Amino acid sequence: MDRSDRQPDGAFAGEAPGELSPRAARALWWGSAALVLAVLGTSVLVAGAEHAGRLPVAVALVMVQACALRWQTRAPAVVLATNAVTGLAVWALLPAVTLTGALLAAQVALCVLSATRPRRESLWALALMCLAAPPAYAVGGPAGLAVYLLTVVLAWTAGQWRRAQQARTREATRRAVLEERARIAREVHDVVAHTLSVLVVQAAAADDVFAERPEQARRALRVIETSARSALGELRLLLRAFRPDAGEDGAGEERAGEQREPRPSLARLDELADTVRATGMTVDVRREGATDGLPAAVDLAAYRIIQEALTNTLRHAAGAGEVSVRVTVEEECVEVTVVDDGRPSQGGGVGASGTGRGLLGMKERVRLVGGDLRAGPLPGGGFEVAARLPAERAS
Repeated sequence: MDRSDRQPDGAFAGEAPGELSPRAARALWWGSAALVLAVLGTSVLVAGAEHAGRLPVAVALVMVQACALRWQTRAPAVVLATNAVTGLAVWALLPAVTLTGALLAAQVALCVLSATRPRRESLWALALMCLAAPPAYAVGGPAGLAVYLLTVVLAWTAGQWRRAQQARTREATRRAVLEERARIAREVHDVVAHTLSVLVVQAAAADDVFAERPEQARRALRVIETSARSALGELRLLLRAFRPDAGEDGAGEERAGEQREPRPSLARLDELADTVRATGMTVDVRREGATDGLPAAVDLAAYRIIQEALTNTLRHAAGAGEVSVRVTVEEECVEVTVVDDGRPSQGGGVGASGTGRGLLGMKERVRLVGGDLRAGPLPGGGFEVAARLPAERAS
């Protein structure tokens, strides 16, 4: 199982927004250090031509700033303070270097701090960087002050933009994980709920006639065995599909002695109907149009909707003796209708209340493929589930 699957639900919210891989942190250091050496280093060499005695100290301070950036993702506040102090020292040694240029490394650290630390902390860092505004005004006048404040605010804003981008990415990842978990839950529910409903009905029927009609009891037991094997096959397919190493190192190969079950689809509708007929219920299946070439998502959604509707009939419709299943495939859509002639059992259930997990699952499946679902009791008795799924055939 992937490591992310073992994290608690709140793991995404608790991650450090600025956490980088070692490779990304190293690339950030090399890039920012190269920028500081190219811009500030050049300015120091040019300005130091008139102050040869101060040049070695100024160059050493520039190197300290570049090296300090190595830890900007781990301790951005410390790096910011170090680069601010050394930057002011460079500016004091070589006044020809602009204050904005001397504090370039500090601005880079401010950007990283703004992206990786809480906003309150980054606002304090921004305020401290603005303390250098009076010297900038004293040396460069209004223009110098404006340039300095603009670069500082831009550095802080760039960090905030990066922080917001990371938050959006984490939220998208969290939603994707939750949706995947919900999809797995729906698939497991569809496989298990239908099969267990059939098994319960067949087991009860076998128990009722075990002594008087043993042959009928054997038929019921054979249906139980077939249904259980089919459910196990579908669960194997489901678990294999969600296995993290699927498709790698021969993971797609079947184990010795295992037979690969076909994927649930409208092509297996007769098999599904047979499992319900085995309970004694009459199931009439009608098809209009060919199901070949339908998108896999639509094909699976239609099959699961019919499966869930039949399961609900078995579990919740009292006295239902006949179920009609109609599948109409047109050029741009698939229409699925399941109607039973029974009444909702006492206590409601999915059919009566409309709040059961099965009906919610059907609604969600229809929503995911952009279709419409109508489900409810009929005026003359019985219950109807009707879905319209948009589908363009694969060319």
